Amino acid sequence: MRSGSLPAPTAPSTPAVAERRKSVHGVSLVVRGEGIPVFLMHGIGGAASSCGALAQLLSAHGYQTFCWDAPGYGESAAPTDGLDHPSLVLDILATLGLGPAHLFGTSWGGVIATTVAARAPEAVRSIVLADSTRGSGTTHDTAQRMLARVPELAAVGPESIAARRASKLVSPSAPAWVAEAVRADMASVRLSGFASAATMMAQCDTTDLLPGLRVPALVLAGQDDVITGVPESRILAEKIPGAELCIIPNAGHAAVQEKPLEMSAAILAFWDGIQ
Repeated sequence: MRSGSLPAPTAPSTPAVAERRKSVHGVSLVVRGEGIPVFLMHGIGGAASSCGALAQLLSAHGYQTFCWDAPGYGESAAPTDGLDHPSLVLDILATLGLGPAHLFGTSWGGVIATTVAARAPEAVRSIVLADSTRGSGTTHDTAQRMLARVPELAAVGPESIAARRASKLVSPSAPAWVAEAVRADMASVRLSGFASAATMMAQCDTTDLLPGLRVPALVLAGQDDVITGVPESRILAEKIPGAELCIIPNAGHAAVQEKPLEMSAAILAFWDGIQ
């Protein structure tokens, strides 16, 4: 593991990059820019919009970004029974025919990225794991707590869940508009998508996969993350061979929405170092 200081963020010098929607295998993708492909995956309480600001910055620097609404989220179709999310990502990448891609995943999205890289390293240029984890299957208790969130969501609805929990995802210093964006994403979660994601997370423990990863890896963590936490990110960085770790000050679990400029600076510096 290598720990690095956060590069000084700089505002993009190009105008905003236009976005368009594309559907592949029932999955809605927000596509921006042209260039080396980057596939961005949101967390269990998010959507494509959660990664939008980061994707805009990366696209402005010459990358083609694809932000997915995971199955059952946003504009994507409901998931099929027993859906294997990593296999679906590989199917989408193959259908797009763009060659190996950089994978970015925040929280749950990072668990998917890790599994994709372990199964098919030839399809992956690098992985960036933001405020992520090894999965909820590391212990019986964490798996059961994850599964218990499904009937809770069904009983009270996403608006109620978001009202109670969204504030925990951001740093105490987060602007009100960022906190509201995080809350709005969580309030829009659909039961079908969340249940499928929670099932995957409860069954997943990537601990044994990490030492065998053979793709470049960057681990990012908000300093104020109280959901997965900096210690979990340190475990990821320590177990993945050659991984870099970068801690983002004044950011919580939703660092991708709180600090997209700082996050993009770290990612672009990482990519510059491996290309």
